[in-house]
Amino acid sequence: MNKLVLFSILIAFSLLSCKAYQVETKPNDMSYSEFTNTQKKWQSPDGTIAYIDKGQGQPLLLLHGIPTSSWLYRKMIDPLVAQGYRVIAPDMLGFGNSDHPKGYDIYDKTQHAKRILGLMEHLNITTWSHVMHDAGGLWTWELLKIAPNKVSHLTILNTIIYTQGFCPPLQIKKGLIGKVVMWGYRTKTNMMIKKLFENGTNDHPMSKAEIEGFTKPLRKGKTDALYKFFTTNTKSIPDYRPVLKSLSIPTQVIWGMDDEILLWDKQNKEVIKDLNIKEIDIHILKKNHFLQEEATDDLINFIGKFSK
Repeated sequence: MNKLVLFSILIAFSLLSCKAYQVETKPNDMSYSEFTNTQKKWQSPDGTIAYIDKGQGQPLLLLHGIPTSSWLYRKMIDPLVAQGYRVIAPDMLGFGNSDHPKGYDIYDKTQHAKRILGLMEHLNITTWSHVMHDAGGLWTWELLKIAPNKVSHLTILNTIIYTQGFCPPLQIKKGLIGKVVMWGYRTKTNMMIKKLFENGTNDHPMSKAEIEGFTKPLRKGKTDALYKFFTTNTKSIPDYRPVLKSLSIPTQVIWGMDDEILLWDKQNKEVIKDLNIKEIDIHILKKNHFLQEEATDDLINFIGKFSK
């Protein structure tokens, strides 16, 4: 039995023995149902996309990664609206409150990019400021390959850029073992999310209401998009150097330096050079992967000042 199969089996069995994750309530908790009630719906060619559209002024797109959704930005949306932005925050197909149709190639990164463009066209938005996180980087680079003139300002939060800066926590092959691991995401969701945020934040406990927004979609079986990601993009990612070098978009970086999956110091010199990023627009924080949870005010401040 090879190491990959053994590792995947151990993960699957470990999921069966873990307890649910529950922590204290926070004073200003928002429920997931309250959040989803504010979402609108767009019927894409592949399925319904749920999204937030709040405010007026300069459009600002907030793009999540995996296995999250626009819920990740819940604490940032209203403050950015108050700064004069029209904030768009979609749940990508297969995530959050959006549809999760059966299929494999429907969740390809290029298809995700095309759906972002479709949503913005539906909203009559021709150009926008763009923020992306985690796997949202892949979808963004694919979008910029297709339509490089759509984005007026680009904010990079711990995201996938170059291979040397990406240390995926899990690699699986298509087939039974991969589906067993995805089954764990569906049935032992609380444990998976607990571990995700324990490893992805620095001493930042999550409340039960906060966790619900991340666990509920997974408990509904929304793992096909995750399966596509883990069986393709964790083995290798495209070389996006030509894309980055071709862009002339004002870009800022906000990065949690304690992230063990997405590493800034392994790729920083190349990224800064290829995107021509100014030193004043690089913000390296003593935080972890989920800056939206533990560095909310910093993000609101940096994005608000930069994106107009």
